[in-house]
Amino acid sequence: MGHGDGRGRMVSPAGADDTGTRILHVDMDAFYAAVEVLDDPSLRGLPLIIGGADGRSVVSSASYEARRYGVRSAMPVGQAMRLCPTARIVTPHFHRYQEVSRQVMTIFESFTPLVEPLSVDEAFLDVQGVRRLWGSPGRIAELIRERVEREVGITCSVGVAATKHVAKMASTAAKPNGMLIVPAQRTQEFLGPQSVRAMWGVGPKAAESLEARGIRTISDIRESSPEMLERAVGPALSARLAQLARGEDARTVETERVEKSIGHEETFDHDISDRVFLRAELLRLADRVAARLRRAEWETATVSIKVRFDDFRTVNRSQTLAEPTAVGQRIGEAAQALFEQIERRDPIRLVGVRAEKLQPAGGGMLGLWDEDEDWRKVEGAVDDAVARFGNATITRARHLGRGDGRGAARHPKAHGLD
Repeated sequence: MGHGDGRGRMVSPAGADDTGTRILHVDMDAFYAAVEVLDDPSLRGLPLIIGGADGRSVVSSASYEARRYGVRSAMPVGQAMRLCPTARIVTPHFHRYQEVSRQVMTIFESFTPLVEPLSVDEAFLDVQGVRRLWGSPGRIAELIRERVEREVGITCSVGVAATKHVAKMASTAAKPNGMLIVPAQRTQEFLGPQSVRAMWGVGPKAAESLEARGIRTISDIRESSPEMLERAVGPALSARLAQLARGEDARTVETERVEKSIGHEETFDHDISDRVFLRAELLRLADRVAARLRRAEWETATVSIKVRFDDFRTVNRSQTLAEPTAVGQRIGEAAQALFEQIERRDPIRLVGVRAEKLQPAGGGMLGLWDEDEDWRKVEGAVDDAVARFGNATITRARHLGRGDGRGAARHPKAHGLD
């Protein structure tokens, strides 16, 4: 299995057996860095860190030359520069990444209508129904790789398999710029020696819990008792991992993308200890989340917050609401209540609010009276004002004097994630 920097790369020879396969997972190679090189060829071959240069930013992406020094996404830029002092820091250009992503997705859709984007730089494709047009799944993967490189100018890696889970693992193993085909009858042979950390959906904590019990590979999962797996990761995940370890994955390629969550975050120039200020920031973020929910005609059933401390330790908390809502006041109150549950009082560098378990607005049953009626009217008026005059037209009184409304004047470098 690849290590994220190209070590341990596995690729299939030309004409490899693709019997029983139908799913492709296509993943651009170091996408942000590749787009920067595409626009500035003088960067080619250099260790690149895509991120802010202020030392408080985190790495958005890194070229393979930088990854070989241990640089990883979400790592503080300062730490990345200590690992790779010769790296070039490049400011990200997200609008440009979106443009290139649209080009790539258009190529995918020219082969099959069954395309499920996972992010700007990866997607699943189901090619079973287009074999007569383009050939076998392995051949289609080759054609896609050729067209992306020729027409867009960047490279991608492709996993070809019978299921989504195995295809995603295969594309990771093939990076960079490779293709790995796992025929259906060799699925367990491919999976067996792979680390549990390579499984899609196994995070660091789950991996550590499995490894603490001697479950280090996917074959170890297959050989473990259900009771041991359940003690390690709980009943829901243990049952899922047992299925995936056997190569069982019934998930299909979903062409209609349903937004699963909406959130905003703020990273401050200076670590903040002022709890009153932080509570106000959570409410402001909740207002932004709620406005997006209303525009999309969604309501949220669960509110979560993210708090990152000055030592980069991150804490997440979530709460299921009594009734789904798109009211910023209600979301903000839930976020503030979650914040008060966090006992640690160290300085904070980032806070975030996220609406999860979304559902169409108006789907819930209203009681005899609506406790949020007044807030709905106020926030509806705000929505109307924003639609007519722009985002900076109106805000809560407690947020006045905070720069452009995206953060406090005291801490002007706050920003949101869309």
